[in-house]
Amino acid sequence: MNTAQRSIQQYINAKDGNRPHLLDRAFTPDAVLDMNVRTGTISFPGHVEGRAAIGDVLVRRFGQTFENVYTFCLGTTPAADANAFQCKWLVAMSDKSSGEARVGCGGYDWRFNPQSRLAEHLTITIEHMKTLPATDLPAIMAWVSGLDYPWCSPEAAINEVPDLGELHEVIQYVTSMAV
Repeated sequence: MNTAQRSIQQYINAKDGNRPHLLDRAFTPDAVLDMNVRTGTISFPGHVEGRAAIGDVLVRRFGQTFENVYTFCLGTTPAADANAFQCKWLVAMSDKSSGEARVGCGGYDWRFNPQSRLAEHLTITIEHMKTLPATDLPAIMAWVSGLDYPWCSPEAAINEVPDLGELHEVIQYVTSMAV
């Protein structure tokens, strides 16, 4: 049975694992993606139409540049029959070319098809995307690989965060959600 949670998890598995075929279990064929990028450290097209095009942008091209990707939905999971769902997210990854670490955060705004529970519209807002030196990658990976994946509480996400000044805005954003 398809649920909103399963659709979101399939999207994360597709993106993080560079598995575009999994988007068939996440998005309707004519799904729409809108991107609000509020940082200059990463770029995406503002509007994408169709599951295939979403796969090109969020999986194939993304996977050409980044590896060791961990994406977390912060907070509780959606109801199985949700028609819409909003959550904050946290991501950590490394740049394949430079080895630099990237840590970012923002929000997801999902709308699901009531029959299939596949996403028909996703708005991704990128609030912060920090670039850290490759020497910080082991600490970043140790942190995120110990978190519950892909659903994590904001409190758990900040509990073991490395003490790196570059992460201040990300930590502040996630902390604002913590109870």
